[in-house]
Amino acid sequence: MVFALAGNQNCGKTTLFNALTGSNQHVGNFPGVTVEQKSGKIRGAKDCTVVDLPGIYSIRPYTGEEIVARDFILDSKPDGIINIVDATNIERNLYLTLQLLELHIPMVLALNMMDEVRANCGSVDVKALSERLGIPVVPISAAKNEGVSELVDQAVNVAKNKLYPAVTDFCPVGPVHRCIHSVAHIIEDHALRAGISPRFCAAKLIEGDESVIKRLELDRNELELLEHSIVEMENETGLDRNEALADMRYAFIEKAVAESVVKCRESREHLRSLKIDSVLTGKYTALPVFFCVLFLVFWLTFNVIGNALSDWLSLGIDRVTALADGGLAAYGINPIVRSLIIDGVFAGVGGVLSFLPIIVTLFFFLSILEDTGYMARVAFVMDKPLRRIGLSGRSFVPMLIGFGCSVPAIMATRTLASERDRKLTILLTPYMSCSAKIPIYAVFSAAFFPGREAFVMIALYASGIVLGVIVALLLNKTAFRGQPVPFVMELPNYRLPSLKSVALLLWEKARDFLQRAFTIIFLATVVIWFLQSFDTRLNAVTDSSFSLLASVGRLISPIFIPVGFADWRVATGLVTGFTAKEAVVSTLSVLLGTSVADLSSALSGLFTPLSAVSFLIFTLLYTPCAAAVATIRKELKSGIATLGVVVLQCLVAWLAAFSVYQIGGLLL
Repeated sequence: MVFALAGNQNCGKTTLFNALTGSNQHVGNFPGVTVEQKSGKIRGAKDCTVVDLPGIYSIRPYTGEEIVARDFILDSKPDGIINIVDATNIERNLYLTLQLLELHIPMVLALNMMDEVRANCGSVDVKALSERLGIPVVPISAAKNEGVSELVDQAVNVAKNKLYPAVTDFCPVGPVHRCIHSVAHIIEDHALRAGISPRFCAAKLIEGDESVIKRLELDRNELELLEHSIVEMENETGLDRNEALADMRYAFIEKAVAESVVKCRESREHLRSLKIDSVLTGKYTALPVFFCVLFLVFWLTFNVIGNALSDWLSLGIDRVTALADGGLAAYGINPIVRSLIIDGVFAGVGGVLSFLPIIVTLFFFLSILEDTGYMARVAFVMDKPLRRIGLSGRSFVPMLIGFGCSVPAIMATRTLASERDRKLTILLTPYMSCSAKIPIYAVFSAAFFPGREAFVMIALYASGIVLGVIVALLLNKTAFRGQPVPFVMELPNYRLPSLKSVALLLWEKARDFLQRAFTIIFLATVVIWFLQSFDTRLNAVTDSSFSLLASVGRLISPIFIPVGFADWRVATGLVTGFTAKEAVVSTLSVLLGTSVADLSSALSGLFTPLSAVSFLIFTLLYTPCAAAVATIRKELKSGIATLGVVVLQCLVAWLAAFSVYQIGGLLL
């Protein structure tokens, strides 16, 4: 059986999903779209799978997340729905619940954060609320794993026995009631043929959901009848059609809550959050605190924890490489094969693997900031400055994800309601330096700016943001004229991060990095080794300057003369960086005939400190990896537009590097 896990944002949905599935999770995409889908086997329930739907506040066709959630339920037809509700904010959360009830699918309500309700002298009459809604209601605390097993039992029971919600009609007799029932009667046959609840279809048609209209295949006469009923309701109530439905739902919710809920007093968590927000979101303190937090994260990652762990891993990889090299030499294996294994695979893939601790450490801190609720504050704080460049604070979330990886960041733009905002954010996201570039920054900053690595990292990340802002200002005045949509975002109470959620996120990122290391980077390393080891007649060469790779590098290297790094090996590294940015480091280590650990000293023959800065600026800004470009192509649905993005990015990168190198040359 398949269950859909649905709920508002910040209601503990991810925590419950982790509690239900443990580490038995699969990450993919929803069919036909690039919005991430998480699914997993439910522990303690044989052959039961739960799918974590995006966090939504309603099933209206307004954002990409709402459309994905609606389409999954209508198309995949799950056996049951687990609707998680924040018990400390029950009235707002039940709005989605009523819409889910209209789907007429077996359903159970998970009343989360009941421990906080009890701690703040509140209570919920679970039996009364269950009778009012017509579905089982289970009090839980997902963070403490309380009530989760009972929730699973109830969900399996309602799905197995097909116990449909007993209540799907929430409106008292009146204009709204007549309109809904009139519409439901008109489209009943169409809805049943489509396998969708007539009550749900009626509500969606009143709201103007074009997708449901297409699914039902209504003719012109039926559409005119529907419109007549809706206009009549609007005239009688004096309300817009959407306002009338919202008013009807909230009236039902208020009555249900009045009968079953003793509201909490203002919680200690909320009072504490208000005090913290007076600093973290203060007019004069918000941005300085944010930059201090970022600096602390980068300093701990690159100068303390991550760097030390990376050094230890590098030593281990070097010892394994030496043992493998000695073993192959003793065995007397063919020198070409030995070169492939040691100079190709071990030097390339092994070198990139040494950066795994840095990436995991960075995501550890970012996940803590996310779980505590601080990231939501960052988006709120950034709304005002982003509006000056034509975006809303909501765009900051995908851009922030871009610091991890451009692919999920570009996917995350589907949460933006405005097509203009979405496309502009897609164009700007690659300017946010992704974690794949960390190995490049780490090697060059250690080589040319020892002891100042954290400062270099901050400067690079800030440069990407500044260049992105400049590009956004230009686009906002030309191709993307207009105003961003209003920004509304809930600020959850500050909470201690869930160790389990953090651990699962770190495992996901580490697994993704390892998959890239042993697939894309492995292939790129082997190809680079081959091109470096043979000439145009496929004869083995002892001097890489006579190789196939040298020919390719020399062909494009003149482009980089004005920016300070014209060596063919550097140009070649930038080309392989298109497959994966980590490949730039592995390529240079292969071409220079040294391990990644010793690469810093070898780079001094190719770069001066000024040209190294120019190179870092170029790698910061030039075209993202092939996977990111493919994602941009899918989101923009245009090959020409995608090519334009790539060309624009390379042009901006070259101009920025040129400016740094030429101006720096004049000043130094």
